Amino acid sequence: MTTERILEGLARREPAALARAITLVENQRDGFEQVLSHAHGLLGRGGTRRVGITGPPGAGKSTLTEALIQRFRAQRLSVGVVAVDPTSPFTGGALLGDRIRMESVSLDPGVFIRSMATRGAQGGLATTTEEVADLLEAFGFERVLIETVGVGQTELDIARSAETTVLVLVPESGDGIQALKAGIMEIADIYVVNKSDRPGADKFRQEVEVMLGIRRGNAFRHVAPHHRRAERPSAAPSDGWEPPVLGTVASTGEGVDELAAALDRHYSYLQAGGRLAERRRQRLAARTRAVLERSVRRWLLEGTRVEELLASRLDEVADGRRSPYDVAAEILDQVKAGGGATR
Repeated sequence: MTTERILEGLARREPAALARAITLVENQRDGFEQVLSHAHGLLGRGGTRRVGITGPPGAGKSTLTEALIQRFRAQRLSVGVVAVDPTSPFTGGALLGDRIRMESVSLDPGVFIRSMATRGAQGGLATTTEEVADLLEAFGFERVLIETVGVGQTELDIARSAETTVLVLVPESGDGIQALKAGIMEIADIYVVNKSDRPGADKFRQEVEVMLGIRRGNAFRHVAPHHRRAERPSAAPSDGWEPPVLGTVASTGEGVDELAAALDRHYSYLQAGGRLAERRRQRLAARTRAVLERSVRRWLLEGTRVEELLASRLDEVADGRRSPYDVAAEILDQVKAGGGATR
């Protein structure tokens, strides 16, 4: 299908055209930038809200995402989902296929779910994932959920892709402090202890609240008075957003209404004082840099003799006569001088 046909189908809100547009963008085929430029002109008009959902494997992110979708659909809100999965080492495609795990909503015409491979992107989010979220927003979905693979501390990408980031944890994740390392503590606007019907959930939830309080200087505000140290009262709450720590049982829907209400409160907080516009502005600035880097990388690989120059120096690097840094500097100098350009 030509780019023009895809754009025509998107204008008619045809799901098949949306699926083809996503494939075009994901594989960076001819015309994908034209489709994205068209989509960019439609962003910010329909009041779409983007929510990122991340957390360690096994936390129940997909089940919680499914429960949120059901609640949004009960409110007659259309929902688009980008489920970022690990990349198959054999096919390069999404390994887990979250659409299978969201079976109850996958056939709903008001829901569109797309599984995407991380393709080795840091934190499980490639630039293309954000671009797919743009397509879903431009198509008119009122809620766009981005669920990430949730491994390591590099989930910071999700915070730049959504207005609200939800971190999903589970009581049996082991040492609470280990589960809440600094890299993952910094990113969330809302914390969810899922499977909170399991033993130790209340204790773990309190650990999360204390850890968050330590960062804000009021660590024991959530702790019962008879557990507090009398000699050190809690600090007064700040005027900024204080991330709530919620308990859910996604498999039964328990706590999902409270989570949805927290999402609404955070969105209202962002709207106040221009925070929402500023967050979107920062996201677009980061996107522009990422697109520029991608274009430069493609030009280096396809429009210059970098690979040829590298191959000619590889023996010298392998036998220790030259370092990779020396060769990289030489190649870069040649490219700058025009000697590395394809003729």
